[in-house]
Amino acid sequence: MKRLSFLVFLFAFLVVGCGHSRNPASSLSSSADSFPPRFVVVPSNPELSSLKFPEVAVASEGGSGDEPEKFNAGREEARAEAGTVSDSPEPFPSSPELLAQSTDEGADRKRNQAEEQEARDEEAAKIADPLEPFNRAMHQFNDKLYFWALKPVSQGYNKVVPERARVSVKNFFSNLGFPVRFLSCLLQADFSGAATELGRFAVNTIWGVGGLLDPSSGQQLNLLKRDADFGQTLGFYGVGQGFYIVWPVLGPSSARDSVGIVGDFFLYPVSYIRPWYDWLAVRAYQEVNDTSLRIGDYESLNEMAIDPYVALRDAYSQYRQKKVEAIRGKGAPPKPGGVR
Repeated sequence: MKRLSFLVFLFAFLVVGCGHSRNPASSLSSSADSFPPRFVVVPSNPELSSLKFPEVAVASEGGSGDEPEKFNAGREEARAEAGTVSDSPEPFPSSPELLAQSTDEGADRKRNQAEEQEARDEEAAKIADPLEPFNRAMHQFNDKLYFWALKPVSQGYNKVVPERARVSVKNFFSNLGFPVRFLSCLLQADFSGAATELGRFAVNTIWGVGGLLDPSSGQQLNLLKRDADFGQTLGFYGVGQGFYIVWPVLGPSSARDSVGIVGDFFLYPVSYIRPWYDWLAVRAYQEVNDTSLRIGDYESLNEMAIDPYVALRDAYSQYRQKKVEAIRGKGAPPKPGGVR
């Protein structure tokens, strides 16, 4: 009986052990065989599906799904016919293109600013002309005086006196104008200009034979003359040009520069020559000498201008305005209540 029980127990153990030792690989393969492959059916827009899943062949609902390449080719053809937007975006400008664009914009901005500044300068250089009938009469008088007297005398002087001697005479009178330039530089707070004028006067007077030569303007010293006068000094302190006026013999001027002429007169040593006709003779000789060195300038202005009077008036006002703006650019003091 015990042997029979033992045999039954052994038989049951063998049956149960063999049932739990099946091959896992065979089990996995049998599980995989139970799920046959199939295409994914997407009922939504195939365009959107192709954008999201470019690597997967998607068949539209109800389609065969056996040739994905043909399906994609047909889809692209349909898109082209429908006029849909291309998948590739517009090329974004590269860095060099953006840099060139910004450079062009900067150049345009600077050009516009320069044009605006030029327009403001021209507006500031305009001068009132309430005395135009009188000024035109004086302009005609000075014009006839130049062509009938000053130019012929200067041309004859030009033929007699060599150019080097005429330049020396000009240097001499320029050296005499040192007090006007020196004091004007001081009043304009241009102390470097005042020092330059002082150095020029000392060098040209001593080594330049009383001012006949100009060694201070050479490359070794390079002391250039400062073009300063009382009219510019008044403009430096904010006094406007006022109105335009043409003086006989003296030529074009303004209300401000006419006041400056008076100040320059009392600082110019030639003004103290007595008697008065000697002073007048010296000034006339100085004008003839200067004119002999610039014959043709006035003629060129008359030939190019439609109205020589207007051309001379505008040229004079713009020139004086530029000179004042140049010295004010170095740092002007606060404006008083003067007209600008």
